[in-house]
Amino acid sequence: MALAQSELQRAAQRQPLRKSQVYSGRQRMAFLCHSHVDKELAEGLQVWLAEQGVDLYIDWKDSTMPETPDRETAQRIQRRIVDSDWFLFLATANSKASRWCSWELGYADGKKNLHQIAIVPTADGRGTYGNEYLQLYRRLDSNSLNQLYLHEAGSSLGTAVRNIRF
Repeated sequence: MALAQSELQRAAQRQPLRKSQVYSGRQRMAFLCHSHVDKELAEGLQVWLAEQGVDLYIDWKDSTMPETPDRETAQRIQRRIVDSDWFLFLATANSKASRWCSWELGYADGKKNLHQIAIVPTADGRGTYGNEYLQLYRRLDSNSLNQLYLHEAGSSLGTAVRNIRF
């Protein structure tokens, strides 16, 4: 089931919880691959994951990134992808059209274990995005209680994100 983009937009309006409020163990880190056009969706996913005990790295929030994308940008992104516990691809019409997103997903596929890569399929009034990847990678979605679940590729069985340990 795809996450409704409207749910991500609502989550972006919530006050993010402090780390001490959400998780007492080692904080897990996910790298978010997304289109910068989807800024509000990315921020909503960041809040939602924080509530589940996962930090989300968003490159445009990183003050150490170069102003203009260049080779250094690519190297820093590669390093962040490798160092993160998970790689998440926020599937939207914008990310599917982005050359950077395709490059990041391809890089992650070559560097990370498949269980560390997940698609975040989304839906809006025009369609559902990310279905083409669901047989290849895990997917992240929510249940009726707004808890995030990680599902194996092609499976309806999932594990609550807050219960996954590395």
